[in-house]
Amino acid sequence: MRIRVDYSTIYEYAQAASDVLQLLRVQPAGHDGQHVVHWRIDTEVDGHLRRGEDAFGNITHMFYPDGPVQRVALHVTGEVDTIESHGVLTGSYERLPPTVYLRQTELTQPDDAIKQLARQLDVGDALASCHRLTGLLYDSMTFDADVTHAHSDAAHAFAIRAGVCQDYAHVFLSVARCMGIPARYVSGHLVRADGFITQPAAHAWAEALIPDLGWVAFDPTNGMCATEAYLRVAVGLDYRDCAPVRGARRGGGMETMNVAVTTQATGQHPGLGELGSQTQVQSQS
Repeated sequence: MRIRVDYSTIYEYAQAASDVLQLLRVQPAGHDGQHVVHWRIDTEVDGHLRRGEDAFGNITHMFYPDGPVQRVALHVTGEVDTIESHGVLTGSYERLPPTVYLRQTELTQPDDAIKQLARQLDVGDALASCHRLTGLLYDSMTFDADVTHAHSDAAHAFAIRAGVCQDYAHVFLSVARCMGIPARYVSGHLVRADGFITQPAAHAWAEALIPDLGWVAFDPTNGMCATEAYLRVAVGLDYRDCAPVRGARRGGGMETMNVAVTTQATGQHPGLGELGSQTQVQSQS
């Protein structure tokens, strides 16, 4: 499948903000099931973009506007060819040892209810346990964008049995790690089967390390393993390691942010190119 992504993030401040710095994790890397055809990052204000990698091996860009700004708009477009792998990830660059992904974080810290669930689901087979966990969260939680926020943790989302894809992923990670299964957060994009192509946010799911298979992607929000409709962008211990845009500024007063994400299939890919990407980065006034 060829997936086209077109999305924008716009920050507006009440007054001009100075010393603005934005860390971007918006560009996917290639692996055996994902081949980047092209990728472009544009900003509407003059500044500098510096490419790098973070501790997890994600592609990053640091954006520094040339001066004070009252509005910062980021526009990302690209196309990626994906191959059906039934959720099994191969050919990815793994910078850290798997044991790192057993570490709980502030957003995944388990409470007694999550620990009890882990004991109930642990059947001694990592693959079976993760499938059971995926199905249980899909069946027992309700997708609701109004009951959690970016700082909500797994224990809270599981207690109210509701949240967004970020919350589903955090609960999955918390339970899997309690079962001794290395698991990590994944941010990316999903071509939805219901025809909705424009959404207010990107998607999130989880990957668990399964013996004899490697990393396998599970999406508890949709009750399934990842398919060719999933475009993987960044991984980490939780949402904070994968947030598409994080930043700092001096002054500016009140801040508003608007996000629009368009993800759609443009047809089957005609053939596979080399792993990697061709990326254009442009800053313009």
